[in-house]
Amino acid sequence: MALEKRYQVFVSSTYQDLIEERKEVMQALLELKCMPAGMELFPAANDDQWTLIKRVIDDSDYYIVIVAGRYGSTNEDGISYTEMEYRYALQAKKPIIAFVHKDIQSIPTRNSEDSAEGKAKLAEFVKLVQKKLVKHWSNPSELGSVVSRSLVNLMNSTPAVGWVKANFEPDETLREKIIQLQSRIAELEALGTAAARKPKDVEDLVQGDDVRHMQVTLAYWSGVTYKHFRVYASISWNAIFAAIGPVMLIEANEHSIRSALHSALVPLVSEGASKLDTTHLKFDKLSIADSEYHTIIIQLRALGLIEQSKKQRSVKDSSVYWSLTPYGDDYLTKLRAIRRTSE
Repeated sequence: MALEKRYQVFVSSTYQDLIEERKEVMQALLELKCMPAGMELFPAANDDQWTLIKRVIDDSDYYIVIVAGRYGSTNEDGISYTEMEYRYALQAKKPIIAFVHKDIQSIPTRNSEDSAEGKAKLAEFVKLVQKKLVKHWSNPSELGSVVSRSLVNLMNSTPAVGWVKANFEPDETLREKIIQLQSRIAELEALGTAAARKPKDVEDLVQGDDVRHMQVTLAYWSGVTYKHFRVYASISWNAIFAAIGPVMLIEANEHSIRSALHSALVPLVSEGASKLDTTHLKFDKLSIADSEYHTIIIQLRALGLIEQSKKQRSVKDSSVYWSLTPYGDDYLTKLRAIRRTSE
């Protein structure tokens, strides 16, 4: 017997300015057989109601926030109840999607903040929610559609516990299967974690901030033909991987990888070109030798960062495709992710 789950979704927003929008969202959730929960349940905002709101967020499987032209009523500290709910959902580690109006400046005055302070707080709140998954909308109907599609994707990518009918009681056979599946999930998660670790026996390989000195060929149009000259570029292995890694997030062929590498080399070789002749400052083409390209690919492969794609392709497509390994994906994320700067 299959478990027919229902998911509880907490909907957070200001109210008077978003009545129609909330109706569309509630309808979308009901069509997905989800249980909406939100401020309609709480007629007043005070300490006792805040305790109840937190409890409902804790019991919810997913949390969505709708942001438009108003920041909303605030507590004694000047923080809106919508932002309080959002921050609590973050603290509770709930799967979150924010739905932000596409053009807040175009919203009618009656549904917008009328003070500079309110507008500033709204802008800061928008910045906060944009640090997580954000979707945009421009009218109630579009919002309902966007919520429906986004929540389906979230439920598929981040399954939650959900709710089942109280009269459902799994038998012992099903209980055993559930335990076996939970054990298997734990094993697979452990394998995934192990796969993302740095490979062994690569400490003696050049990598990271070690520098690669490579010969680069530049070409410029003389008016009659292309003239070529060579310069040397120095680039770290981290910089090489940071440049070409993103094109392999799914997979990439040699042309895409070379193009990304060439783009990273352009600023490095411009100075060297200028020392040869000012006419070379605006060179038209940049390339590296095949042997240099193959050395880079082999080195990144040896470091466990990339692997040849195993995806089946048509017979006509003879290109070799490369993609990131789990370790390469993890390494690239740490390399390219933007970190906060200390104030």
